[in-house]
Amino acid sequence: MKLELRGITKRFGALVANDHIDLTVEPGEIHCLLGENGAGKSTLMNVLYGLYQADEGEILLDDRVQAFAGPGDAMAAGIGMVHQHFMLIPVFTVAENVMLGHEQTKAGGLLDLASARQRVREISDRFGFDIDPDALVEDLPVGVQQRVEIIKALSRDARVLVFDEPTAVLTPQETDELMAIMRQLKAEGTGIVFITHKLREVREVADRITVIRLGKVVGEASPTASNAELASLMVGRAVELTVEKKPAAPGAPALVVDGLTVADARGQLVVDHVGFDVRAGEILAIAGVQGNGQTELTEAIFGLQPHATGSITLDGHELVGRTVRQVIDAGVGFVPEDRKEDGLVGEFTIAENLMLDRSTDEPFVRAGSLQLKTLAEYAEQKVREFDVRAQGIGTRVGRLSGGNQQKVVLARELGRELRLFVAAQPTRGLDVGSIEFVHTQIVVARDSGIPVIVVSTELDEVVALADRIAVMYRGRIVGIVPGDTPRDVLGLMMAGETPSEVAA
Repeated sequence: MKLELRGITKRFGALVANDHIDLTVEPGEIHCLLGENGAGKSTLMNVLYGLYQADEGEILLDDRVQAFAGPGDAMAAGIGMVHQHFMLIPVFTVAENVMLGHEQTKAGGLLDLASARQRVREISDRFGFDIDPDALVEDLPVGVQQRVEIIKALSRDARVLVFDEPTAVLTPQETDELMAIMRQLKAEGTGIVFITHKLREVREVADRITVIRLGKVVGEASPTASNAELASLMVGRAVELTVEKKPAAPGAPALVVDGLTVADARGQLVVDHVGFDVRAGEILAIAGVQGNGQTELTEAIFGLQPHATGSITLDGHELVGRTVRQVIDAGVGFVPEDRKEDGLVGEFTIAENLMLDRSTDEPFVRAGSLQLKTLAEYAEQKVREFDVRAQGIGTRVGRLSGGNQQKVVLARELGRELRLFVAAQPTRGLDVGSIEFVHTQIVVARDSGIPVIVVSTELDEVVALADRIAVMYRGRIVGIVPGDTPRDVLGLMMAGETPSEVAA
């Protein structure tokens, strides 16, 4: 089935999320939609799937104009979507999830689960998924849950499949398996729209590439295009994709974590007796699939976890049990993984955000009075130094792009004397140009002698920045390895194998 989007335009008030976008997907083709977060990719696919209604333009299937009032219409027409965040009910079985929304019944009005089980087995056998129809979804690994999403779509006879950032929660090995599945779907004549911002994956699997920037199609590219060429199309300028850094010259251990345990609200251990150290002048990257305790670990270091036990010492001083204010005063800089929720106050100006963690200190406050001139001079300096693109220091942070918001967070945290710098998901949602800048600032901090912790689910980022790599799995560190450890080894560790098990 041929899919064609013609002149799709979608507005949200004054914001034009999609601006007259044309896209064609042929049967048996993997068409990659490449662009940074916020470029308009997901909005376009939500229009295709009936979740949004286009303000202008039309959708055609096999040259027939379609009108989708909702996802049900799109699915009935042969459109399937595998979402980045799975649309599964954890306490239901695989078969129950697959039949959800188009339930079949037998005599007496009872659900025909036997038919659903048989359908799961047929599709699973066809693609070699090896999935038990009666398994509870909550008991399945993330990669297998994604296969359940694919089975759901195929069970409804989808002939065009949309994969929306499908590798965001997968290990490298699971990503490779997904690529193989996509190729098999292609061979059977399924048209695939593959949405991503990861250049490596695009070049590996795409037949054609369409690049979107700021809601517009800015060009098409061949899979043979270099990463630099694709990045340039995405950003609109040449970008340095490699991290330039000298070999580390680490000093003595500055941060020492010993037996750190964090429990969630239900008493479940989300960080389970973790221990490691970080030396002055080195970057320790913490790798792992999202949800394996990395968030809680960084929050414990910064004093945000009330249920943390064990020991965290910085330059010999204990941090466990201290307030966030005391941790900041001890010289810890922290970039949270959700900058909008935890790193900034959107209604405050750039200048006000730059003094958030120093709002009681000189030189910004003297005798209880805010020193506006001093703050303005400082803010102007940091805006220049960190290349924050804004109309002025009085601009509300909530109006800035994601990249510029992250630069404000970095400027604030690196703008004071630090004894430790912790950056959680420091480039999430940023374009490749902003990523280049953030990576440079992290390396500068390391080279100034500050111990640095970088937490990232992006393996390319981990490999590019790390002097040493700690891999977390289910709340524990399965191993700490050198920064030049091969990606396939790291991928196996992210699935729970220790370095010795990988070697064996």
